[in-house]
Amino acid sequence: MEWIPILYSTIILLSALIFIILYPKKSQSPRLPPGPLGWPVFGHLFSLGNAPHRTIAGLQPKYGPMVWLKLGSINTMAVLTAKAATELLKNHDLSFVDRTIVETMTSHDYHHSSLALAPYGPRWRMLRRICTVEMFVNKRINETTSIRQKCVKNMMSWIEKERNGNPENGILVGRYAFLAAFNMLGNLMMSRDLVEPDSEKGMEFFSAMKGVMEWSGRPNVSDLFPWLRWIDLQGLKRRADRDMGIAFGIVSAFVEERIQQRKNGVGAKEKDFLDVLLEFEGCNEESGKLSDKEITIFILEMFLAGSETTSSSIEWAMAELLRNPDIMTKVKHEISSVIGPNNKFEERDIDNLPYLQAIIKESLRLHPPIPFLIPRRAIRDTNFMGYVIPKNTQVFVNVWAVGRDKECWEDPFSFKPERFLGSNLDYKGQHFELIPFGAGRRMCAGLPLGHRMLHFVLGSLLHQFDWELESPIKPNSIDMSERMGVTVGKLEALKAVPTKSVA
Repeated sequence: MEWIPILYSTIILLSALIFIILYPKKSQSPRLPPGPLGWPVFGHLFSLGNAPHRTIAGLQPKYGPMVWLKLGSINTMAVLTAKAATELLKNHDLSFVDRTIVETMTSHDYHHSSLALAPYGPRWRMLRRICTVEMFVNKRINETTSIRQKCVKNMMSWIEKERNGNPENGILVGRYAFLAAFNMLGNLMMSRDLVEPDSEKGMEFFSAMKGVMEWSGRPNVSDLFPWLRWIDLQGLKRRADRDMGIAFGIVSAFVEERIQQRKNGVGAKEKDFLDVLLEFEGCNEESGKLSDKEITIFILEMFLAGSETTSSSIEWAMAELLRNPDIMTKVKHEISSVIGPNNKFEERDIDNLPYLQAIIKESLRLHPPIPFLIPRRAIRDTNFMGYVIPKNTQVFVNVWAVGRDKECWEDPFSFKPERFLGSNLDYKGQHFELIPFGAGRRMCAGLPLGHRMLHFVLGSLLHQFDWELESPIKPNSIDMSERMGVTVGKLEALKAVPTKSVA
């Protein structure tokens, strides 16, 4: 197999020569943002390292609030400060409203009906309206409180069972948060527990979606050199096709089952999001009703967008609390004093827990789950902060760098939830120094639900159990290295010991 790297290198070099011949450099170039000198053909690919959000953020002192990069054949601008993010998302939002589509997300035409990826236009506005008016409004979220309560209760039971079996060993915090989030979404969307041991289809769906997340999070040569897509050098598109196909088939069967139940006058006891999608009527002939395929993709997107982002955010927050025992003690005291030691944590308690809210904000500031958000794409040549950004430029909003902008944050690299106490600063898209969910037209539509899930899961874990690190690990020795994927998670999964159950 030693010949494979040589073959790949030969193909790429030959393709590079073809590209140079077919696409000669134009004699006149627009005034682009500054950036480091890159390699011919490959640009800056070899200088980004394993944590490109960190590497690119490190260019800000030399090059300023934005930096110009070439990633293979892709023109890329990275926004690195709150000021530049404000200018982009507030004043030039429409010029950068489209998305850069990675090859794996074209599997089964997913990108055409995805709210996050679909081209800006009437169909996208219809999908957005479903989320903001029909699904992720407070009234409907309040109506589904009991579902999230049940899923968190199950999570606690699973943790308690593992704790009783191995009282001195730590549990994988992120794993349990992921399972809880996955089941929450399964119940909200389709009134189903999807990761119960006796749910064979549910576990198959769970595994397929994990695969889609894995393949989509890997760097892909096909995205950097589009003329190589037909080869699929790394096999990522084939794997995405396989796993997306499995997930697509399972959800399609669920949708068809529900359609038949509704025809026969049999439905869920309470309306879930699948019912909302089936009943939705567009506001005009152009938008119309959703097809079965669009409904299936919509459901898949909820799992892609909501499961791993939630679990990685919970894991980072718990890691920071275990690194800072004084903060852990303070938030547990707040929760205990508001709720009482013998009562269950409920969603209605969140508004009365300002320190818990501050911890979530501070953790998202330091550890945004998607550090570049979903890359945008310029739909036209645009004058931006004194530079000309050509049409089709890929745009990274480096929210990891924005969250550490020294012009906005005092002691930006330290975990200090107190900075948010007495402040109205939040992550709902109006304060551009804190935008883990994005801002503007394409900010995350599921933010209201994500807000509830993050606080409810973390608050319940802190209220139900006391937490310690496994011996001999000390707070200052927790490995905070990052793992790149669909989200940026911990390289070394967090294990913590739940030492005492409240109830």
